[in-house]
Amino acid sequence: MQERRTPRKGALILTGQLGEVMRESAQAALTVVKSRASQLGIDPSVFEKSDIHVHVLAGATPKDGPSAGVAMFTALASLLTDRTVRSDTAVTGEISLRCLVLPVGGIKEKVVAAAAAGLTRVMLPARNRRDFDEIPQGARDRLDFVWLERVDDAIAAVLEGTSSTATAAAE
Repeated sequence: MQERRTPRKGALILTGQLGEVMRESAQAALTVVKSRASQLGIDPSVFEKSDIHVHVLAGATPKDGPSAGVAMFTALASLLTDRTVRSDTAVTGEISLRCLVLPVGGIKEKVVAAAAAGLTRVMLPARNRRDFDEIPQGARDRLDFVWLERVDDAIAAVLEGTSSTATAAAE
C-alpha cells in the first residue's frame, strides 16, 4: 500500500483493485484517524487542505474484505504524523468507528504467510486469540504476537519515533 498527501481540498482518493468493503475500510480508517487527530499530534486543518491518495498495489489482483482496516489506519497515521511503520511487522484486523479492533478470518493463513515472509511480529485482533492454537508451532516460535483491542494499541506497537512534522505543509 502506498499513500500520499497533496495540497488540495480534503478528498480521499482510493486506487488499485479494491472491492467495496475495502473501500469502506479505507474511509473508516480515515474517519478514525480524524477522530484521533489530537492524540496523534495532527493539526485537524490538514484534512481540509490535503487530498489523501491511497493506492493498493498488486496490479490486477482484486482485493476486498475488512481485514486491512488496521493496516490502513496505521498507514494513514504514519503519513500524517511523519512516523515510519516498522518493516518487520504484519497487521490484520477490522476497525470500528469506535476505534475497536474487530476479529477477522484466516488468522492461521495470515500468520503462516507472515512467518514465511521473514517478518518477526504480527499484530492481531485480541478477539482472535481463540485462533492461536490453530497456528502451527513453527510459525508461533518465529513470531512475536501483539494482541490489539483498540487502534491506539496498533499505533503504540508499530509506529516508530515521535510525530515531528504532522502539521507541516504537504509535499
